[in-house]
Amino acid sequence: MNIHLTFDYELFFGETSGSVEKCMLQPTQDLFELAKGKNVHYTFFVDVGYLIAAEKYPQLNSELQLVKAQIKEMIALGHDVQLHIHPHWEKATWDGKWSMNIENSYRLSDFSDKEIEIIVKKYKNYLDELIDKKTFAFRAGGWCIEPFLLLKDVFLELGITVDSSVFPGGYLQTENYTVNFLNAPLKSKYRFENSVIDEAKNGSFTEFPISSFRYRASFYWWLFVLGRLFPKKHKMIGDGLFISQGGRKWNSLTSYSNYHVSTDGYYAKKLLASLDKSMNMNRSEMVVIGHPKGNTRYSLKKLKQFIDKNHTIHQFKAFVKE
Repeated sequence: MNIHLTFDYELFFGETSGSVEKCMLQPTQDLFELAKGKNVHYTFFVDVGYLIAAEKYPQLNSELQLVKAQIKEMIALGHDVQLHIHPHWEKATWDGKWSMNIENSYRLSDFSDKEIEIIVKKYKNYLDELIDKKTFAFRAGGWCIEPFLLLKDVFLELGITVDSSVFPGGYLQTENYTVNFLNAPLKSKYRFENSVIDEAKNGSFTEFPISSFRYRASFYWWLFVLGRLFPKKHKMIGDGLFISQGGRKWNSLTSYSNYHVSTDGYYAKKLLASLDKSMNMNRSEMVVIGHPKGNTRYSLKKLKQFIDKNHTIHQFKAFVKE
């Protein structure tokens, strides 16, 4: 099986963005160490909006150069770098800390057709120049890939033919956006044309959906309890705050929920079970999402166990352009 360990390389977007050191540099270095010498290749979806926004402020130059150096190190170590867009960076400002307004700017679809074209081209060209190679894969910020028709033409023009934003069976409704993947195909990968949840046999694009898992309410109760009993073990390395996801926290504590397979925090507990599920379903691909900022001492231990047990059995690899 091909296992794709993917990481959204970014700050937080809540009231506190967190520091570059704690959200990006340090936890990514920890991930490098886990893969060293094991033929394990990650895919980092780089939030380019932060890089472009930081360019405007000379006082951020030192941290920006460290981030750029680490992105180049990703490539040097044999990992892959692809495009991740959170367009609210278009309206972000810095005054000793990042001020972000996600209202009417969190999704690319919050912008006009012309603005979408400008943003996608600007972000992709910036990243391609930084890493000296052409990116071809995309992950939408907050999984807000739909309506895909707004992106189709510019993606075709730029050679973006692979997406990994979907987690089948997922549904999330917040004040600022809605994600609905309830009807996404239950496949390892599939072609699509006008919508990421509608399979098209000869479509121009390939979706590598993030693997999904059905979490019991008890899983989230344990997450809640363990985080308070053993904070050093379960506290995120990242020092920022998430944006609100509406009533998701309460819903997850009271019923089953379909959510993505992840290396973040306590979710890493389910990596082996998720792999068993994928194998039992005869899947050829397993896509795992993570965020360096979401690493904990616990999750790094579980990810190490997952890699050590499987790196000689399965292929830990980056996406391939199809």
